[in-house]
Amino acid sequence: MTLNLALTAIFSLCAAATAAAQLTQDHPGQYSQVEIDAGARVYSSQCSQCHGPNGDQVTGIDLRRAQFRRAATDEDLAKVITTGVVESGMPPFALQPAELMGVIAYIRAGFDTSADVKISNAARGRAIFDGKGACRSCHRVNGQGPRTAPDLSDVGMARSPAALQRTLLDPTSGMLPINRPVRIVTNDGRTITGRRLNEDTKTVQLIDSEEKLVSIAKRDLRSFVVETTSPMPSYQSRFTADEIADVVAYLLTLRELKK
Repeated sequence: MTLNLALTAIFSLCAAATAAAQLTQDHPGQYSQVEIDAGARVYSSQCSQCHGPNGDQVTGIDLRRAQFRRAATDEDLAKVITTGVVESGMPPFALQPAELMGVIAYIRAGFDTSADVKISNAARGRAIFDGKGACRSCHRVNGQGPRTAPDLSDVGMARSPAALQRTLLDPTSGMLPINRPVRIVTNDGRTITGRRLNEDTKTVQLIDSEEKLVSIAKRDLRSFVVETTSPMPSYQSRFTADEIADVVAYLLTLRELKK
């Protein structure tokens, strides 16, 4: 190794260590909208050429959905960005600390610049999910739990941190169209309520309030109402901000295929 290469390697390692230490000290998983916005600008100018505007242009990596090869923590991301990845051809980037934090904030926010995002402790979040939040009374995770509410087994891949936080604080605004509750009255006078699973031009399928799969031809319906209000309660006043951050962290770990 030549002297210049050795000095470059040492400088990169020192920069990565400094960046990681600063992230640990000053940036414990909390990302402001200002940082996210700044990170979006740096990402657009420095990263999008290879990773693409949605972060999924490199095989096996989806930055928006937190699918990485070598990173798990903010410190890992800082090291990869600062030192580069020789075998994949990714160069090191000499970013200012604020720029580095911004890029990580933008990635952690799932490329969503609409809100502040805080991610905290997944273990505490799981305890809240199972206990105080009573979330398993409605949601299914990895083959366990009821089906009355959406299965969350892979929600960490499907939803960004900002989207998860928004769903906890304001469930109606975060509700996906396919998950909207429905109320059906059939031609013979039966009333069925439940969660819509699928719909086409001729039929609708849903899980009813007793967890039974129901498929009905639309010609047999007297009325079919898709509700716009989520049955899920808001946790804005039930959880502290730190507890919300813990639950978001736990939900991001749910990345298994639904069973």
